[in-house]
Amino acid sequence: MNIRKLEQLLKKVKAGETPIDEAMAQLKSLPFEDLGFARVDHHRTLRKGFPEVIWGEGKTTAQILSIMRELKNKGQNVLITRIDEKKARTIQKVFRKSQYYPRSRVLTLIHPPIEMIGKGTILVITAGTTDIPVAEEASVTAQMMGNRVETLYDVGVAGIHRLLSERGRLEAAHVLIVVAGMEGALPSVVGGLVDRPVIAVPTSVGYGTSFGGVTALLAMLNSCASGVAVVNIDNGFGAGYVASLINRM
Repeated sequence: MNIRKLEQLLKKVKAGETPIDEAMAQLKSLPFEDLGFARVDHHRTLRKGFPEVIWGEGKTTAQILSIMRELKNKGQNVLITRIDEKKARTIQKVFRKSQYYPRSRVLTLIHPPIEMIGKGTILVITAGTTDIPVAEEASVTAQMMGNRVETLYDVGVAGIHRLLSERGRLEAAHVLIVVAGMEGALPSVVGGLVDRPVIAVPTSVGYGTSFGGVTALLAMLNSCASGVAVVNIDNGFGAGYVASLINRM
């Protein structure tokens, strides 16, 4: 149950329009819904300001559909990460208004409309084109959480003039998410140019000694630029979520 729907219910009880027993029936499953294979956390929105997010990998299509139905019935928007195209196609036959992003393997179902609550713009930057799938996961997450999001792709340090030509956009953003693989240098450069929070996302892009993103992760953790925080390898969702929390402040 989202906050607005809960407020409306309480107002109706106060006004005598909704009987207490009817309200109790609606609130009975508010803390969580036990589906046997999952306990859907309906309190997540009240505690965190955003509904529980579904991790698509390792779940069957039937399990995902069951969780989606519970969230939708409580008036929640639905965000699913790491879901393959085969599962997504089946889900879209049931929820025809859902949208699938094949590049980032994210699926969304918007119900009700998203309320824009972010204070400024979140700018998502990539070092290379191959980093875009992770960046898109961050972008969609931030958009679902009520933020204005802009993107700036393929401006890595191998051609630093591409980044410097966009100084105005860097300085205008309220929060910046910087996604990079290989040696992971771009967040340090961006962090040295702006006075806003920079969330660094290492990707698993690179040759052998990138060690599946570990090299980029360590480089970002050892950044000499102030104001740079780091999330896990390929964790675009985590970056989008943190950026959204910052952008609400």
